Amino acid sequence: MTPHLAITMGDPAGVGPEIIIKACTHLQSRLAAGELRLLIIGSVPALRAAAAALGSSLAIPEVTERDEAWPALACLQAGPEGEPILPGVLSVDGGRFAYLAVERAVRLAEAGRIHGLVTAPLNKEAMNKAGYHFAGHTDLLAKLTGASGSVMMLAHGNMRVSHVTTHIALADVPSRLTPERLRFVIDQTAQALAGLGLPRRRIAIAALNPHAGEGGLFGRQDLEVSAPVIARCVADGLDVVGPVPGDTVFVKLRAGQYDAVVAMYHDQGHIPVKLLGFHINPESGDWESLSGVNITLGLPIIRTSVDHGTAFDIAGKGIANDLSLLEAVEYAEKLAAARLAS
Repeated sequence: MTPHLAITMGDPAGVGPEIIIKACTHLQSRLAAGELRLLIIGSVPALRAAAAALGSSLAIPEVTERDEAWPALACLQAGPEGEPILPGVLSVDGGRFAYLAVERAVRLAEAGRIHGLVTAPLNKEAMNKAGYHFAGHTDLLAKLTGASGSVMMLAHGNMRVSHVTTHIALADVPSRLTPERLRFVIDQTAQALAGLGLPRRRIAIAALNPHAGEGGLFGRQDLEVSAPVIARCVADGLDVVGPVPGDTVFVKLRAGQYDAVVAMYHDQGHIPVKLLGFHINPESGDWESLSGVNITLGLPIIRTSVDHGTAFDIAGKGIANDLSLLEAVEYAEKLAAARLAS
């Protein structure tokens, strides 16, 4: 069965509409061959405007939920249009559309009409101004699906990094490192690696403290929390090692010694992935594109996302790069196909 994926536009004022048009253009041959099916959810006028600005002749017919069947590539209006949404301009309507697109996609996934969700970036400020008080996609999706817990995994090439904590103060991280949370993240990471078809699935646990605590000299969390959880995982048949000091664990991951790393906090896991994923012009110092995918684990539905924001500063200029979105589609497709086959 061919996976049917939804791509939510995110904030229509951001680069979402543009990168969607570009990605669908790159995927046109696969769509035509029936190898992939995509439903774009958001502001149809914003999508049409982006296509016109890019000079694209790509045909994306508009459909409704009442239609019994959709073509391989189609678009669905997320909600009623309000004030015109202008590229690069933060607005309440932009935040409203970002929320409504995700809400509609979740309902379609729960109804079995789509098999995975790929999200273009939303703007947290705009969404909150629209009355939807969430820290981002992850919290929003957990609420909409009723998930009791979720895990953020970033992926770039063979760099796959899950996180015990993300958007909290660094001072609060040690108290959030509990045996229950660490085991949940490890289990979700192992399931994701299986869904991606990796045969080995070796997971390294990054240390919270320098030198993994140096026997308790620099903190006892690695010794008293992480080490016993790792031992139980090994006893249960999982291929888990650690705690591995944070200053070497990602080098070893890149070298292929591990298939994924569990990071303790946001920047510990994000910095190495983004350092490798950002493509920089050595002459100008400007970044030209970003490679990487954000995968939400622990949800009852499959969700992947671009690993960048709305980029209001370049929205509507035709220069946004769709590489991260293409990678997000690829990851969603793999995970959806594995779930359909199970």
